[in-house]
Amino acid sequence: MGADRDVEAAVSAVEVLREEVEHTSLPLEVPGRAAAEAARRGLLAQLDDYVLPRLRSLDAPLLGVVGGSTGAGKSTLVNSVVGEQVSRPGVLRPTTTSPVLVHHPQDRHWFEGERILPGLARVTGVDTGEEAPGTVRLVASTALPAGLALLDAPDIDSVVSANRELATQLLAAADLWLFVTTAARYADAVPWGLLRTAAERGTAVAIVLDRVAPDAVEEIRPHLAAMLRDQGLPTAPVFTVPETPLEEDGRLPAPAFARLRAWLEALAGDARARDIVVSQTLRGAVASLTGRTEELVAASREQEESRQALEDAVTDAFGSALRRVGDGMTDGTLLRGEVLARWQEFVGTGEFFRQVESTIGRWRDRIAAAVRGTPPPADSLGEALHTGVAALLVANLESADADATRTWRRLPGGAAVLAEVPARGVRAPETGAAVERLVRDWQGEVLELVRSEGQSRRTNARVAAYGVNAIGLLLMLVAFAQTGGLVGAEIGIAGGTSLLAQRVLEAIFGDQAVRDMAAKARTLLLAHAEELYAAERARFLEALAAHAAPADQAERLAATATTLRTVSV
Repeated sequence: MGADRDVEAAVSAVEVLREEVEHTSLPLEVPGRAAAEAARRGLLAQLDDYVLPRLRSLDAPLLGVVGGSTGAGKSTLVNSVVGEQVSRPGVLRPTTTSPVLVHHPQDRHWFEGERILPGLARVTGVDTGEEAPGTVRLVASTALPAGLALLDAPDIDSVVSANRELATQLLAAADLWLFVTTAARYADAVPWGLLRTAAERGTAVAIVLDRVAPDAVEEIRPHLAAMLRDQGLPTAPVFTVPETPLEEDGRLPAPAFARLRAWLEALAGDARARDIVVSQTLRGAVASLTGRTEELVAASREQEESRQALEDAVTDAFGSALRRVGDGMTDGTLLRGEVLARWQEFVGTGEFFRQVESTIGRWRDRIAAAVRGTPPPADSLGEALHTGVAALLVANLESADADATRTWRRLPGGAAVLAEVPARGVRAPETGAAVERLVRDWQGEVLELVRSEGQSRRTNARVAAYGVNAIGLLLMLVAFAQTGGLVGAEIGIAGGTSLLAQRVLEAIFGDQAVRDMAAKARTLLLAHAEELYAAERARFLEALAAHAAPADQAERLAATATTLRTVSV
Protein backbone atom coordinates (compact mmCIF):
# COMPACT_ATOMS: atom_id res chain seq x y z
CA MET A 1 0.00 0.00 0.00
CA GLY A 2 2.84 2.38 0.86
CA ALA A 3 4.53 1.72 -2.48
CA ASP A 4 1.25 2.35 -4.29
CA ARG A 5 0.84 5.68 -2.51
CA ASP A 6 4.41 6.61 -3.43
CA VAL A 7 3.70 5.89 -7.09
CA GLU A 8 0.43 7.84 -6.98
CA ALA A 9 2.23 10.81 -5.42
CA ALA A 10 4.94 10.56 -8.05
CA VAL A 11 2.39 10.46 -10.89
CA SER A 12 0.60 13.50 -9.47
CA ALA A 13 3.82 15.50 -9.07
CA VAL A 14 5.10 14.59 -12.52
CA GLU A 15 1.76 15.45 -14.12
CA VAL A 16 1.96 18.91 -12.57
CA LEU A 17 5.53 19.24 -13.82
CA ARG A 18 4.50 18.16 -17.29
CA GLU A 19 1.85 20.91 -17.47
CA GLU A 20 4.31 23.53 -16.24
CA VAL A 21 7.01 22.47 -18.70
CA GLU A 22 4.57 22.43 -21.60
CA HIS A 23 3.46 25.99 -20.87
CA THR A 24 6.93 27.32 -20.11
CA SER A 25 7.97 29.85 -22.72
CA LEU A 26 11.40 31.32 -23.39
CA PRO A 27 10.52 33.97 -25.98
CA LEU A 28 13.42 36.40 -25.65
CA GLU A 29 16.51 35.70 -27.76
CA VAL A 30 18.97 35.86 -24.88
CA PRO A 31 22.29 33.98 -24.82
CA GLY A 32 21.71 30.32 -24.01
CA ARG A 33 18.06 30.41 -25.03
CA ALA A 34 18.44 27.81 -27.81
CA ALA A 35 20.08 25.34 -25.44
CA ALA A 36 17.47 25.97 -22.75
CA GLU A 37 14.62 25.53 -25.23
CA ALA A 38 16.15 22.28 -26.49
CA ALA A 39 16.44 21.09 -22.89
CA ARG A 40 12.80 22.04 -22.29
CA ARG A 41 11.65 20.08 -25.33
CA GLY A 42 13.81 17.12 -24.31
CA LEU A 43 12.38 17.15 -20.79
CA LEU A 44 8.80 17.33 -22.09
CA ALA A 45 9.48 14.49 -24.52
CA GLN A 46 10.90 12.23 -21.82
CA LEU A 47 7.97 12.96 -19.53
CA ASP A 48 5.53 11.99 -22.31
CA ASP A 49 7.56 9.17 -23.83
CA TYR A 50 8.83 7.46 -20.70
CA VAL A 51 8.37 8.81 -17.18
CA LEU A 52 4.59 9.18 -17.11
CA PRO A 53 3.85 6.05 -19.20
CA ARG A 54 6.15 3.94 -17.04
CA LEU A 55 4.81 5.34 -13.74
CA ARG A 56 1.25 4.61 -14.89
CA SER A 57 2.07 1.06 -16.07
CA LEU A 58 4.89 -0.46 -14.09
CA ASP A 59 4.00 -3.93 -15.37
CA ALA A 60 4.36 -3.03 -19.06
CA PRO A 61 7.03 -4.89 -21.09
CA LEU A 62 10.61 -3.74 -20.76
CA LEU A 63 11.58 -1.63 -23.75
CA GLY A 64 15.16 -1.87 -24.96
CA VAL A 65 16.20 0.78 -27.48
CA VAL A 66 19.00 -0.25 -29.82
CA GLY A 67 21.02 2.84 -30.60
CA GLY A 68 24.42 3.75 -31.87
CA SER A 69 26.52 5.36 -34.56
CA THR A 70 26.14 5.20 -38.32
CA GLY A 71 27.13 1.81 -39.74
CA ALA A 72 27.45 0.13 -36.35
CA GLY A 73 25.18 -2.72 -37.48
CA LYS A 74 22.14 -2.00 -35.31
CA SER A 75 19.55 -3.21 -37.80
CA THR A 76 21.56 -6.33 -38.64
CA LEU A 77 21.82 -7.13 -34.94
CA VAL A 78 18.06 -6.66 -34.37
CA ASN A 79 17.21 -8.82 -37.38
CA SER A 80 19.60 -11.48 -36.16
CA VAL A 81 18.19 -11.52 -32.61
CA VAL A 82 14.61 -11.67 -33.92
CA GLY A 83 15.45 -14.24 -36.60
CA GLU A 84 13.86 -12.38 -39.51
CA GLN A 85 14.29 -9.11 -41.35
CA VAL A 86 12.19 -6.65 -39.39
CA SER A 87 14.45 -3.63 -39.88
CA ARG A 88 16.03 -2.70 -43.19
CA PRO A 89 19.85 -2.79 -43.24
CA GLY A 90 21.91 -1.57 -46.17
CA VAL A 91 25.02 0.18 -47.39
CA LEU A 92 23.30 3.52 -47.96
CA ARG A 93 23.27 5.88 -44.97
CA PRO A 94 21.09 6.51 -43.16
CA THR A 95 19.23 3.23 -43.47
CA THR A 96 16.90 3.32 -40.46
CA THR A 97 14.97 6.54 -40.97
CA SER A 98 11.80 5.41 -39.18
CA PRO A 99 12.13 3.45 -35.93
CA VAL A 100 11.02 -0.18 -35.80
CA LEU A 101 9.55 -1.61 -32.59
CA VAL A 102 9.53 -5.41 -32.32
CA HIS A 103 7.31 -7.02 -29.68
CA HIS A 104 5.71 -10.35 -28.81
CA PRO A 105 2.16 -10.65 -30.18
CA GLN A 106 0.76 -10.88 -26.64
CA ASP A 107 2.24 -7.44 -25.87
CA ARG A 108 0.67 -5.67 -28.84
CA HIS A 109 -1.79 -3.68 -26.71
CA TRP A 110 1.07 -2.03 -24.79
CA PHE A 111 2.42 -0.39 -27.93
CA GLU A 112 -0.36 0.09 -30.48
CA GLY A 113 -1.90 2.99 -28.55
CA GLU A 114 -0.28 6.21 -27.39
CA ARG A 115 0.96 4.94 -24.05
CA ILE A 116 4.54 5.66 -25.08
CA LEU A 117 5.90 7.87 -27.87
CA PRO A 118 2.53 9.60 -28.37
CA GLY A 119 4.03 11.91 -30.97
CA LEU A 120 4.73 9.06 -33.43
CA ALA A 121 2.00 7.50 -35.53
CA ARG A 122 1.83 3.69 -35.63
CA VAL A 123 2.26 1.79 -38.89
CA THR A 124 2.22 -1.96 -39.48
CA GLY A 125 2.69 -4.33 -42.38
CA VAL A 126 5.55 -4.97 -44.73
CA ASP A 127 8.36 -2.40 -44.89
CA THR A 128 8.20 -1.08 -48.46
CA GLY A 129 11.38 0.94 -48.12
CA GLU A 130 9.57 4.25 -48.40
CA GLU A 131 10.38 6.88 -45.81
CA ALA A 132 7.64 7.45 -43.25
CA PRO A 133 8.75 10.34 -41.03
CA GLY A 134 6.85 10.80 -37.80
CA THR A 135 5.99 7.12 -37.50
CA VAL A 136 7.09 4.02 -35.62
CA ARG A 137 6.67 0.63 -37.34
CA LEU A 138 5.23 -2.10 -35.09
CA VAL A 139 6.36 -5.64 -35.82
CA ALA A 140 4.97 -8.61 -33.87
CA SER A 141 7.34 -11.56 -33.53
CA THR A 142 7.25 -14.71 -31.44
CA ALA A 143 11.04 -14.74 -31.59
CA LEU A 144 11.04 -12.22 -28.76
CA PRO A 145 9.71 -13.45 -25.42
CA ALA A 146 6.72 -11.70 -23.91
CA GLY A 147 7.74 -8.93 -21.55
CA LEU A 148 10.55 -7.62 -23.78
CA ALA A 149 10.43 -5.31 -26.79
CA LEU A 150 13.26 -3.96 -28.92
CA LEU A 151 13.23 -0.68 -30.80
CA ASP A 152 15.71 -0.07 -33.62
CA ALA A 153 16.48 3.68 -33.55
CA PRO A 154 18.03 5.97 -36.19
CA ASP A 155 21.73 6.81 -36.01
CA ILE A 156 22.76 9.14 -33.20
CA ASP A 157 25.23 10.82 -35.56
CA SER A 158 23.06 10.75 -38.69
CA VAL A 159 23.71 13.37 -41.35
CA VAL A 160 19.97 14.10 -41.12
CA SER A 161 19.33 16.32 -38.09
CA ALA A 162 15.75 15.03 -37.67
CA ASN A 163 17.13 11.49 -37.36
CA ARG A 164 19.63 12.56 -34.70
CA GLU A 165 16.91 14.29 -32.70
CA LEU A 166 14.60 11.28 -32.99
CA ALA A 167 17.38 8.92 -31.91
CA THR A 168 18.01 11.00 -28.79
CA GLN A 169 14.28 11.09 -28.05
CA LEU A 170 13.95 7.32 -28.39
CA LEU A 171 16.89 6.63 -26.14
CA ALA A 172 15.24 8.82 -23.49
CA ALA A 173 12.13 6.61 -23.79
CA ALA A 174 14.02 3.40 -23.04
CA ASP A 175 14.04 1.22 -19.96
CA LEU A 176 17.32 -0.16 -21.26
CA TRP A 177 19.87 1.23 -23.70
CA LEU A 178 21.46 -1.34 -25.96
CA PHE A 179 24.29 0.75 -27.24
CA VAL A 180 25.90 -0.65 -30.39
CA THR A 181 29.35 0.50 -31.43
CA THR A 182 32.28 -0.96 -33.35
CA ALA A 183 35.88 -1.73 -32.63
CA ALA A 184 36.85 1.17 -34.88
CA ARG A 185 34.47 3.77 -33.36
CA TYR A 186 33.86 2.83 -29.72
CA ALA A 187 35.84 5.88 -28.49
CA ASP A 188 33.97 8.47 -30.64
CA ALA A 189 32.80 11.58 -28.81
CA VAL A 190 29.12 11.55 -29.82
CA PRO A 191 28.26 8.15 -28.30
CA TRP A 192 30.06 8.99 -25.09
CA GLY A 193 28.17 12.22 -24.73
CA LEU A 194 24.92 10.25 -24.69
CA LEU A 195 26.37 7.56 -22.44
CA ARG A 196 27.42 10.28 -20.00
CA THR A 197 23.82 11.51 -19.97
CA ALA A 198 22.64 7.95 -19.30
CA ALA A 199 25.01 7.68 -16.35
CA GLU A 200 23.87 11.02 -14.93
CA ARG A 201 20.23 9.92 -15.13
CA GLY A 202 20.82 6.39 -13.81
CA THR A 203 19.64 4.72 -17.01
CA ALA A 204 20.33 1.00 -17.39
CA VAL A 205 22.85 0.49 -20.22
CA ALA A 206 24.30 -2.50 -22.02
CA ILE A 207 27.10 -2.15 -24.58
CA VAL A 208 27.34 -4.22 -27.75
CA LEU A 209 30.84 -4.05 -29.24
CA ASP A 210 30.26 -5.09 -32.84
CA ARG A 211 32.64 -6.25 -35.59
CA VAL A 212 35.59 -6.96 -33.35
CA ALA A 213 38.48 -8.90 -34.81
CA PRO A 214 39.14 -11.95 -32.58
CA ASP A 215 42.75 -10.95 -31.96
CA ALA A 216 41.66 -7.43 -30.85
CA VAL A 217 39.14 -8.46 -28.19
CA GLU A 218 41.66 -8.73 -25.36
CA GLU A 219 43.00 -5.27 -26.15
CA ILE A 220 39.71 -3.42 -26.68
CA ARG A 221 37.54 -4.83 -23.87
CA PRO A 222 39.77 -3.59 -20.99
CA HIS A 223 40.03 -0.16 -22.56
CA LEU A 224 36.25 0.04 -23.09
CA ALA A 225 35.64 -1.14 -19.52
CA ALA A 226 37.95 1.59 -18.22
CA MET A 227 36.09 4.22 -20.24
CA LEU A 228 32.78 2.98 -18.86
CA ARG A 229 34.10 3.26 -15.30
CA ASP A 230 35.34 6.79 -15.99
CA GLN A 231 31.89 7.77 -17.26
CA GLY A 232 30.03 6.33 -14.26
CA LEU A 233 28.89 3.09 -15.90
CA PRO A 234 31.10 0.48 -14.20
CA THR A 235 28.38 -2.21 -14.06
CA ALA A 236 27.19 -1.91 -17.66
CA PRO A 237 27.48 -5.36 -19.30
CA VAL A 238 29.56 -5.52 -22.48
CA PHE A 239 28.73 -8.02 -25.25
CA THR A 240 31.24 -8.67 -28.00
CA VAL A 241 30.14 -9.60 -31.53
CA PRO A 242 33.11 -10.78 -33.57
CA GLU A 243 33.82 -9.75 -37.13
CA THR A 244 32.26 -12.52 -39.18
CA PRO A 245 30.71 -12.99 -42.63
CA LEU A 246 26.93 -12.62 -42.74
CA GLU A 247 24.72 -15.51 -43.69
CA GLU A 248 22.81 -15.57 -46.98
CA ASP A 249 19.78 -13.88 -45.41
CA GLY A 250 21.99 -11.00 -44.23
CA ARG A 251 21.91 -12.02 -40.58
CA LEU A 252 24.71 -12.83 -38.16
CA PRO A 253 25.54 -16.46 -37.42
CA ALA A 254 23.81 -17.50 -34.20
CA PRO A 255 27.04 -18.11 -32.24
CA ALA A 256 28.16 -14.52 -32.88
CA PHE A 257 25.39 -13.06 -30.71
CA ALA A 258 24.45 -16.07 -28.59
CA ARG A 259 25.57 -14.50 -25.32
CA LEU A 260 23.56 -11.33 -25.99
CA ARG A 261 20.45 -13.28 -26.94
CA ALA A 262 20.72 -15.46 -23.84
CA TRP A 263 21.00 -12.40 -21.65
CA LEU A 264 17.92 -10.83 -23.25
CA GLU A 265 15.90 -14.02 -22.89
CA ALA A 266 16.90 -14.34 -19.25
CA LEU A 267 15.93 -10.75 -18.64
CA ALA A 268 12.56 -11.24 -20.33
CA GLY A 269 11.90 -14.44 -18.38
CA ASP A 270 12.76 -13.08 -14.95
CA ALA A 271 10.15 -10.64 -13.70
CA ARG A 272 12.34 -9.59 -10.80
CA ALA A 273 15.29 -8.89 -13.08
CA ARG A 274 13.01 -6.80 -15.35
CA ASP A 275 11.74 -4.89 -12.33
CA ILE A 276 15.30 -4.12 -11.24
CA VAL A 277 16.19 -2.70 -14.66
CA VAL A 278 12.95 -0.72 -14.91
CA SER A 279 13.25 0.59 -11.36
CA GLN A 280 16.85 1.66 -11.90
CA THR A 281 16.01 3.66 -15.02
CA LEU A 282 12.75 5.04 -13.65
CA ARG A 283 14.30 6.15 -10.37
CA GLY A 284 17.14 7.78 -12.23
CA ALA A 285 14.78 9.55 -14.62
CA VAL A 286 12.57 10.84 -11.78
CA ALA A 287 15.59 11.90 -9.73
CA SER A 288 16.93 13.87 -12.71
CA LEU A 289 13.71 15.86 -13.03
CA THR A 290 14.53 18.19 -10.14
CA GLY A 291 17.85 19.30 -11.57
CA ARG A 292 16.48 19.62 -15.11
CA THR A 293 13.55 21.66 -13.81
CA GLU A 294 15.90 23.92 -11.87
CA GLU A 295 17.82 24.57 -15.09
CA LEU A 296 14.52 25.62 -16.63
CA VAL A 297 13.87 27.84 -13.60
CA ALA A 298 17.22 29.55 -14.15
CA ALA A 299 16.42 30.08 -17.84
CA SER A 300 12.99 31.50 -16.94
CA ARG A 301 14.50 33.90 -14.43
CA GLU A 302 17.02 35.05 -17.01
CA GLN A 303 14.12 35.71 -19.36
CA GLU A 304 12.33 37.77 -16.71
CA GLU A 305 15.48 39.72 -15.85
CA SER A 306 16.07 40.49 -19.51
CA ARG A 307 12.44 41.50 -20.02
CA GLN A 308 12.60 43.76 -16.99
CA ALA A 309 15.81 45.36 -18.22
CA LEU A 310 14.20 46.09 -21.58
CA GLU A 311 11.09 47.53 -19.94
CA ASP A 312 13.20 49.65 -17.59
CA ALA A 313 15.20 50.99 -20.53
CA VAL A 314 12.06 52.20 -22.26
CA THR A 315 10.55 53.57 -19.06
CA ASP A 316 13.76 55.42 -18.22
CA ALA A 317 14.13 56.82 -21.75
CA PHE A 318 10.61 58.25 -21.89
CA GLY A 319 10.63 59.23 -18.22
CA SER A 320 13.82 61.24 -18.75
CA ALA A 321 12.32 62.83 -21.85
CA LEU A 322 9.22 63.84 -19.91
CA ARG A 323 11.36 65.35 -17.17
CA ARG A 324 13.22 67.34 -19.81
CA VAL A 325 9.89 68.64 -21.06
CA GLY A 326 9.03 69.72 -17.53
CA ASP A 327 12.40 71.43 -17.18
CA GLY A 328 11.96 73.09 -20.55
CA MET A 329 8.70 74.61 -19.37
CA THR A 330 10.29 76.29 -16.35
CA ASP A 331 13.87 77.15 -17.33
CA GLY A 332 13.14 79.84 -19.87
CA THR A 333 13.89 77.65 -22.87
CA LEU A 334 10.53 78.38 -24.47
CA LEU A 335 11.17 82.16 -24.35
CA ARG A 336 14.17 82.08 -26.66
CA GLY A 337 14.40 83.25 -30.24
CA GLU A 338 11.12 83.59 -32.08
CA VAL A 339 8.97 84.00 -28.97
CA LEU A 340 11.09 86.93 -27.75
CA ALA A 341 10.96 88.56 -31.15
CA ARG A 342 7.19 88.22 -31.38
CA TRP A 343 6.83 89.51 -27.81
CA GLN A 344 8.67 92.66 -28.75
CA GLU A 345 6.30 93.15 -31.66
CA PHE A 346 3.45 92.57 -29.28
CA VAL A 347 4.31 95.20 -26.69
CA GLY A 348 6.57 97.62 -28.53
CA THR A 349 10.35 98.19 -28.77
CA GLY A 350 13.15 97.15 -26.46
CA GLU A 351 12.73 100.46 -24.60
CA PHE A 352 10.00 98.74 -22.61
CA PHE A 353 12.47 96.42 -20.91
CA ARG A 354 14.40 99.33 -19.49
CA GLN A 355 11.36 101.13 -18.08
CA VAL A 356 9.08 98.29 -17.05
CA GLU A 357 9.73 98.62 -13.30
CA SER A 358 8.66 102.26 -13.08
CA THR A 359 6.00 102.48 -15.74
CA ILE A 360 4.06 99.25 -15.45
CA GLY A 361 0.69 101.01 -15.60
CA ARG A 362 1.45 102.92 -18.78
CA TRP A 363 2.83 99.89 -20.57
CA ARG A 364 -0.19 97.91 -19.47
CA ASP A 365 -2.28 100.41 -21.38
CA ARG A 366 -0.02 100.01 -24.39
CA ILE A 367 -0.60 96.25 -24.29
CA ALA A 368 -4.34 96.78 -24.32
CA ALA A 369 -4.04 99.22 -27.21
CA ALA A 370 -1.77 96.86 -29.08
CA VAL A 371 -4.19 93.98 -28.65
CA ARG A 372 -7.17 96.03 -29.75
CA GLY A 373 -5.47 97.81 -32.58
CA THR A 374 -3.02 95.31 -34.04
CA PRO A 375 -4.12 91.72 -33.61
CA PRO A 376 -1.55 90.21 -36.03
CA PRO A 377 1.37 90.53 -33.51
CA ALA A 378 -0.77 88.71 -30.96
CA ASP A 379 -1.41 85.96 -33.48
CA SER A 380 2.28 85.80 -34.30
CA LEU A 381 3.17 85.51 -30.63
CA GLY A 382 0.64 82.71 -30.20
CA GLU A 383 2.06 80.85 -33.19
CA ALA A 384 5.60 81.31 -31.91
CA LEU A 385 4.60 79.84 -28.56
CA HIS A 386 2.77 77.02 -30.33
CA THR A 387 5.82 76.21 -32.46
CA GLY A 388 8.16 76.36 -29.47
CA VAL A 389 6.04 74.02 -27.35
CA ALA A 390 5.61 71.58 -30.25
CA ALA A 391 9.36 71.60 -30.93
CA LEU A 392 10.08 70.90 -27.24
CA LEU A 393 7.72 67.94 -27.25
CA VAL A 394 8.94 66.48 -30.54
CA ALA A 395 12.64 66.91 -29.80
CA ASN A 396 12.41 65.06 -26.51
CA LEU A 397 10.13 62.42 -28.02
CA GLU A 398 12.70 61.77 -30.73
CA SER A 399 15.42 61.62 -28.11
CA ALA A 400 13.48 59.09 -26.03
CA ASP A 401 12.81 56.95 -29.07
CA ALA A 402 16.49 57.01 -30.05
CA ASP A 403 17.66 56.26 -26.50
CA ALA A 404 15.28 53.33 -26.14
CA THR A 405 16.24 51.94 -29.55
CA ARG A 406 19.97 52.26 -28.88
CA THR A 407 19.69 50.59 -25.47
CA TRP A 408 17.55 47.73 -26.78
CA ARG A 409 20.10 46.98 -29.48
CA ARG A 410 22.75 46.28 -26.86
CA LEU A 411 20.62 44.52 -24.24
CA PRO A 412 20.11 40.72 -24.42
CA GLY A 413 17.01 39.92 -26.44
CA GLY A 414 16.38 43.53 -27.40
CA ALA A 415 17.33 43.44 -31.07
CA ALA A 416 14.80 40.73 -31.97
CA VAL A 417 11.98 42.53 -30.14
CA LEU A 418 13.00 45.86 -31.66
CA ALA A 419 12.46 44.40 -35.13
CA GLU A 420 8.78 43.97 -34.23
CA VAL A 421 8.20 47.44 -32.79
CA PRO A 422 5.67 49.14 -35.08
CA ALA A 423 7.46 51.56 -37.40
CA ARG A 424 5.61 54.65 -36.27
CA GLY A 425 8.39 57.18 -35.67
CA VAL A 426 7.91 60.69 -34.35
CA ARG A 427 8.35 62.16 -37.82
CA ALA A 428 5.38 60.21 -39.14
CA PRO A 429 2.40 62.39 -40.17
CA GLU A 430 0.11 61.00 -37.50
CA THR A 431 2.60 61.83 -34.76
CA GLY A 432 3.14 65.37 -36.04
CA ALA A 433 -0.61 65.86 -36.26
CA ALA A 434 -1.00 64.51 -32.74
CA VAL A 435 1.52 67.05 -31.41
CA GLU A 436 -0.24 69.88 -33.25
CA ARG A 437 -3.58 68.87 -31.78
CA LEU A 438 -2.05 68.53 -28.34
CA VAL A 439 -0.66 72.08 -28.35
CA ARG A 440 -3.87 73.53 -29.78
CA ASP A 441 -5.91 71.73 -27.15
CA TRP A 442 -3.60 72.96 -24.41
CA GLN A 443 -3.80 76.55 -25.62
CA GLY A 444 -7.57 76.21 -25.65
CA GLU A 445 -7.47 74.96 -22.06
CA VAL A 446 -5.37 77.96 -21.04
CA LEU A 447 -7.95 80.30 -22.56
CA GLU A 448 -10.70 78.41 -20.76
CA LEU A 449 -8.67 78.80 -17.56
CA VAL A 450 -8.63 82.57 -18.12
CA ARG A 451 -12.38 82.62 -18.70
CA SER A 452 -12.99 80.51 -15.60
CA GLU A 453 -10.87 82.81 -13.40
CA GLY A 454 -12.57 85.90 -14.83
CA GLN A 455 -16.09 84.98 -13.77
CA SER A 456 -16.65 87.94 -11.39
CA ARG A 457 -18.03 91.13 -12.93
CA ARG A 458 -14.99 93.22 -12.06
CA THR A 459 -12.46 90.66 -13.23
CA ASN A 460 -14.51 89.89 -16.31
CA ALA A 461 -14.43 93.54 -17.29
CA ARG A 462 -10.66 93.68 -16.96
CA VAL A 463 -10.27 90.52 -19.04
CA ALA A 464 -12.56 91.99 -21.66
CA ALA A 465 -10.43 95.13 -21.76
CA TYR A 466 -7.41 93.14 -22.90
CA GLY A 467 -9.15 90.25 -24.62
CA VAL A 468 -9.11 86.59 -23.58
CA ASN A 469 -6.53 85.68 -26.21
CA ALA A 470 -4.08 88.33 -25.05
CA ILE A 471 -4.52 87.38 -21.38
CA GLY A 472 -4.04 83.74 -22.33
CA LEU A 473 -0.77 84.57 -24.09
CA LEU A 474 0.44 86.50 -21.05
CA LEU A 475 -0.41 83.54 -18.85
CA MET A 476 1.58 81.19 -21.11
CA LEU A 477 4.54 83.58 -20.89
CA VAL A 478 4.36 83.67 -17.11
CA ALA A 479 4.07 79.88 -16.98
CA PHE A 480 7.30 79.54 -19.00
CA ALA A 481 9.24 82.59 -17.74
CA GLN A 482 11.84 81.16 -15.38
CA THR A 483 15.35 82.13 -16.44
CA GLY A 484 17.48 79.17 -15.43
CA GLY A 485 18.17 78.17 -19.01
CA LEU A 486 18.95 81.61 -20.46
CA VAL A 487 22.22 83.49 -20.60
CA GLY A 488 23.55 87.01 -21.19
CA ALA A 489 21.15 89.59 -22.55
CA GLU A 490 18.39 86.97 -22.81
CA ILE A 491 18.09 86.95 -19.02
CA GLY A 492 17.18 90.59 -18.89
CA ILE A 493 14.77 90.26 -21.77
CA ALA A 494 13.04 87.20 -20.34
CA GLY A 495 13.00 88.73 -16.88
CA GLY A 496 11.31 91.79 -18.27
CA THR A 497 8.89 89.64 -20.17
CA SER A 498 7.98 87.72 -17.06
CA LEU A 499 7.68 90.82 -14.91
CA LEU A 500 5.45 92.75 -17.28
CA ALA A 501 3.20 89.81 -18.06
CA GLN A 502 2.96 88.86 -14.40
CA ARG A 503 2.21 92.39 -13.23
CA VAL A 504 -0.55 92.78 -15.80
CA LEU A 505 -2.08 89.48 -14.77
CA GLU A 506 -1.76 90.32 -11.07
CA ALA A 507 -3.60 93.58 -11.67
CA ILE A 508 -6.47 91.56 -13.10
CA PHE A 509 -6.53 88.41 -10.98
CA GLY A 510 -4.31 88.99 -7.95
CA ASP A 511 -0.84 87.55 -7.30
CA GLN A 512 -1.89 84.21 -5.75
CA ALA A 513 -4.39 83.51 -8.50
CA VAL A 514 -1.70 84.18 -11.13
CA ARG A 515 0.72 81.74 -9.48
CA ASP A 516 -2.02 79.11 -9.29
CA MET A 517 -3.04 79.67 -12.91
CA ALA A 518 0.56 79.44 -14.17
CA ALA A 519 1.15 76.22 -12.23
CA LYS A 520 -2.09 74.75 -13.55
CA ALA A 521 -1.18 75.70 -17.12
CA ARG A 522 2.14 73.83 -16.78
CA THR A 523 0.40 70.86 -15.17
CA LEU A 524 -2.10 70.66 -18.02
CA LEU A 525 0.65 70.73 -20.64
CA LEU A 526 2.72 68.14 -18.80
CA ALA A 527 -0.31 65.85 -18.54
CA HIS A 528 -0.83 66.09 -22.29
CA ALA A 529 2.87 65.39 -22.85
CA GLU A 530 2.71 62.37 -20.56
CA GLU A 531 -0.22 60.97 -22.52
CA LEU A 532 1.59 61.54 -25.81
CA TYR A 533 4.79 59.91 -24.55
CA ALA A 534 2.85 57.01 -23.07
CA ALA A 535 1.38 56.27 -26.49
CA GLU A 536 4.83 56.32 -28.06
CA ARG A 537 6.29 54.23 -25.22
CA ALA A 538 3.50 51.70 -25.73
CA ARG A 539 4.91 50.84 -29.17
CA PHE A 540 7.93 49.34 -27.44
CA LEU A 541 6.10 47.80 -24.50
CA GLU A 542 3.45 46.13 -26.63
CA ALA A 543 6.14 44.48 -28.75
CA LEU A 544 7.91 43.42 -25.56
CA ALA A 545 4.69 42.01 -24.09
CA ALA A 546 4.42 39.69 -27.10
CA HIS A 547 7.85 38.28 -26.11
CA ALA A 548 7.23 38.00 -22.38
CA ALA A 549 6.86 34.80 -20.43
CA PRO A 550 4.23 34.68 -17.64
CA ALA A 551 5.45 36.71 -14.68
CA ASP A 552 5.16 33.82 -12.20
CA GLN A 553 6.58 31.14 -14.49
CA ALA A 554 9.89 30.71 -12.67
CA GLU A 555 8.20 30.59 -9.26
CA ARG A 556 5.75 27.90 -10.36
CA LEU A 557 8.56 25.80 -11.81
CA ALA A 558 10.61 26.26 -8.64
CA ALA A 559 7.67 25.13 -6.51
CA THR A 560 7.30 22.05 -8.71
CA ALA A 561 11.01 21.26 -8.35
CA THR A 562 10.64 21.48 -4.57
CA THR A 563 7.77 19.00 -4.65
CA LEU A 564 9.75 16.60 -6.84
CA ARG A 565 12.46 16.35 -4.17
CA THR A 566 9.98 14.56 -1.92
CA VAL A 567 8.98 12.00 -4.57
CA SER A 568 10.20 8.40 -4.33
CA VAL A 569 9.46 5.47 -6.63
